[in-house]
Amino acid sequence: MAGPHLQQPSFLLATLKADCINKPFVQRCHDLETVIEEFPAKELHGIFPWLVESIFGSLDGIIVGWNLRCLQGRTNPTEYSVALDFLDPSGPMMKLVYKLQAEEYRYDFPVSYLPGPVKASIQEQVLPECSLYHNKVQFPSSGGLGLNLALNPFEYYMFYFAISLITQKNSPVTHHVSPSNSAYFILVDTYLKCFLPTEGSVLPPPSSNPGGAIPSPTPRSPAVPFTSYGMHHTSLLKRHIAHQPSVNADPASQEIWRSETLLQIFVEMWLHHYSLEMYQKMQSPHVKLEVLHYRLSISSKHHGSPAQSSYQALHAYQESFKPTEEHVLVVRLLVKHLHAFSNSLKPEPLSPSAHSHTASPLEEFKRVVIPRFVQEKLYIFLQHCFGHWPLDASFRAVLEMWLSYLQPWRYAPEKPPQSAEPLPRSVSEKWAAFIQENLLMYTKLFVGFLNRALRTDLVSPKNALMVFRVAKVFAQPNLAEMILKGEQLFLEPELVIPHRQHRLFMTPTLGGSFFSSWPPAITDASFKVKSHVYSLEGQDFQYKQMFGTEVRNLVLKLAQLICQAQQTAKSISDHSAETMASQSFFSWFRFTPSEMNGSYTGNDLDEIGQDSIKKTDEYLEKALEYLCQIFKLNEAQLTQMMMKCGTAQDEDGKKQLPDCIESEDGLVLTPLGRYQIINGLRRFEVQYQGDTELQPIRSYENATLVRLLFRLSSALNERFADQMDMLCSREDFVGRLCRYHLTNPHLIQKIRYSPMVKDRTSQNWRPRISLRFLASYRTLVSLLMIYFIASWFYIGPVGCTFIILIGYCLYAVIMTFFSEGWKPHEH
Repeated sequence: MAGPHLQQPSFLLATLKADCINKPFVQRCHDLETVIEEFPAKELHGIFPWLVESIFGSLDGIIVGWNLRCLQGRTNPTEYSVALDFLDPSGPMMKLVYKLQAEEYRYDFPVSYLPGPVKASIQEQVLPECSLYHNKVQFPSSGGLGLNLALNPFEYYMFYFAISLITQKNSPVTHHVSPSNSAYFILVDTYLKCFLPTEGSVLPPPSSNPGGAIPSPTPRSPAVPFTSYGMHHTSLLKRHIAHQPSVNADPASQEIWRSETLLQIFVEMWLHHYSLEMYQKMQSPHVKLEVLHYRLSISSKHHGSPAQSSYQALHAYQESFKPTEEHVLVVRLLVKHLHAFSNSLKPEPLSPSAHSHTASPLEEFKRVVIPRFVQEKLYIFLQHCFGHWPLDASFRAVLEMWLSYLQPWRYAPEKPPQSAEPLPRSVSEKWAAFIQENLLMYTKLFVGFLNRALRTDLVSPKNALMVFRVAKVFAQPNLAEMILKGEQLFLEPELVIPHRQHRLFMTPTLGGSFFSSWPPAITDASFKVKSHVYSLEGQDFQYKQMFGTEVRNLVLKLAQLICQAQQTAKSISDHSAETMASQSFFSWFRFTPSEMNGSYTGNDLDEIGQDSIKKTDEYLEKALEYLCQIFKLNEAQLTQMMMKCGTAQDEDGKKQLPDCIESEDGLVLTPLGRYQIINGLRRFEVQYQGDTELQPIRSYENATLVRLLFRLSSALNERFADQMDMLCSREDFVGRLCRYHLTNPHLIQKIRYSPMVKDRTSQNWRPRISLRFLASYRTLVSLLMIYFIASWFYIGPVGCTFIILIGYCLYAVIMTFFSEGWKPHEH
């Protein structure tokens, strides 16, 4: 390209747009790298918004961009490596960001594409609690339309990067794309490791000015109060103030402004989605007063019409938010890294004064990163997933994200192994504070999982695995005891509930006689637990104890369901074994009437195989064992329950019908019967009840022969109907022989009508000829083999046909002697 002095920004942008159409991907990235290196920030400023959109796609999802979520090294290795190198924290794109950052450029980001709660809050002219939006919103005089955020280059880039996970849902996705191997997933991991390092400090940005530094964003408005990261804030009234991090309060904190900005953007874009009711519940008290004051002022000035638009704006964030499995996997990656980041905190010095002088801003950031930035929104996000995710195996992604958050000790620094014991490692007491401050994550979401598990088919290996995983995690030694301790702290009586917030200002020396009977440590821990629960669920929350009677009954129901699922899996396994044993080589040539009556005796799980059924039984058995450990279930109760489930079969070993009651219209399913059908515990025997001649053509039949033989059979039946009736009505041997061949007594005896159709006795089953069996490929192949074998013995086709007819007549005579007599019109 020409030198920078001969180029104009508009011409540069037009040239790059033309290159997107005419040049291959690798060449375009190389040219962009050259442009970023050679051109000054003034000219790069004009192409930056277009370049970001061309990479991550447009906010409305129409422009796909580089489609990083589908770009994988296995399918497109060259483009994959070039894209990762270009977008790497030390790559050309980030160099462009820092070059523009040094000039303090600003770029507009539409408020209408922010998450629903944030968008509605800004449109209400109420600043969100997250400091990310402070001093960036530009309010137009006309109202809540056309609002924008004025973002610096780093924020603008990360906004687009994070929101592309949600907006690009309509991008072309192949069927064999693994989200964890995509370029987008790898970039998220790379950015987290770079800006939230577990070892060392954040790498300084490269400076284009020799000896200069890239400035941090412009200080926020001084009207907004800030506190330091180390402040211990527990008062619900002061949540809004304490939530604001002090990026610019201390010059030393400049090193982590990118870390804080990255995390806030990821959390806001990926987790900040919930309903109107939840949004109002999470708002701090003074924010609610601001909203009320604004509504009243609008109503008094405009008498309704703007108030109506304000009301509509408040409801704008009731979006139908449906996170994808890829979205959940990325959030799980964020959770795992934040645990590792937080656990890399250096041990506190023994002297408090030493701590205040030696703790760096990054260390203070590690101390509060989870409770202040992630805990609240992740809890709401998980609640939404638990309540709205389909009852299928895809819930495994949500489950593993939840379990990852519950186990921060898994991401603690490695310690030398103390012993080679195969037993599960006990949860250390040092995690008691984390468990207590995240009590609802353990207890309420566990109850939510129980309610899901009770509505799923546990015979499925994937569903059984999910129950096993949850039970195994909660059965870790000492975990249940610490959860129970947290519940006891929350349920401690509080004598000053109307003035709970004043306890924040009490020092150990000013505790007073009012709390003298309570140990100070217990009181402080109890207040932390109560503050956590009330901040997430509100003051009127009715807590349901995880180890209480109600939840224990749910666990017993789940245990009963596990026993029933084990019995069902066993019966399926036995049925599959019998089916395999009966399908010998010679049975392939046998034609049986059961194939023509349309009965269905199998189950969808017949296809999973014996190994999967064995896995299901192992998962359920271990899950039941873990549940007994967690809730101290009585073995006598479980033994009785399993015996009851074992006797829930008929004497002949077949499953009972679903639970029904007799009514005027026949059998009607009870709620228990519907539950049994939904979970595959019992089922009706489905049979074809119509005319066997008119049932659909099967895959093992020749369609042309079926139609021709049906016409021939219909013509014969119409021509000789009276003669066949006379023959079948005879009481001698000839009549019995005709009844055996011209009627289907087995089908009439086995027929079961629909429960809703009680009176169908008027159907007349007249004698008739059926030649449809000759259209079966099995019958045709059998006849061909018989003719082929007969040719070895020099028997011609006519002679072979005569022998077949003689043999069939002998077989018919013998079967007539042993068969029971048919009574006309008997059902």
